[in-house]
Amino acid sequence: MCGRYASARAKQQLLEEFQVEVDGAADEELRPDYNIAPTKPVYTVLSRAPKDDPEGHPVRQLRVMRWGLVPSWAKDPSIGARMINARVETVAEKPSFRKAFAERRCLLPADGYYEWGVVEGAGTAKKPKKQPYFIRPADGGVMAMAGLYEFWRDRGRPEDDPLAWMVTCAVITTTAEDELGAIHDRMPMLIQRDRWADWLDPGTADAREFLVPARSAGLSAYPVSTAVNSVRNNGPELIEPLGEGEGDSRVLF
Repeated sequence: MCGRYASARAKQQLLEEFQVEVDGAADEELRPDYNIAPTKPVYTVLSRAPKDDPEGHPVRQLRVMRWGLVPSWAKDPSIGARMINARVETVAEKPSFRKAFAERRCLLPADGYYEWGVVEGAGTAKKPKKQPYFIRPADGGVMAMAGLYEFWRDRGRPEDDPLAWMVTCAVITTTAEDELGAIHDRMPMLIQRDRWADWLDPGTADAREFLVPARSAGLSAYPVSTAVNSVRNNGPELIEPLGEGEGDSRVLF
């Protein structure tokens, strides 16, 4: 996964879609974003006990986090810009992710994600031409990308400072099979609706059962404008399929 996705659904839609019990983003509503890049704020769904629950019962929540995981032990939060993805092959063992994988799993709602495929015979060996594709559920439904989240404490700020804590997240990626692998060999790991509760449950004994190669069934991919290459561009036109005569306009599947 190259690090861009789209999430344009309104917060209320996500609250209903994911059957959220606590709106942890009550004072913040993100604008539709068709070009989400690392370090941007994103919606996440997680299961966690509210602070005011003395018995600590986990409930499903919607929160806003920064994309790019900052481990609790990091000296500087800038490391998050390089940790937007966690590989399925190492997420359970890598020091940066293993504790979050065991205890702090989440879902990142998306309308779809972008991937760049090499255009055969175009460009040079050192700098091949690449065509961006938008990959989304074929039925237009929500995509639930598997993620992890972490809390980071800024020791330079007092405890009661609203900016003393940063909450960040990462997307877990897996091997892209079938037609998707022809575009790029990696893709986000997707969690199906009937597995959401088990994935989010902090009490799940062993979440490694979820770590499997992905399938392209139920997804569609089509080429889109290279305007998405720049993070300055943002709007629904970015996910529109290319018309005939505009680069590689073939719908792959």
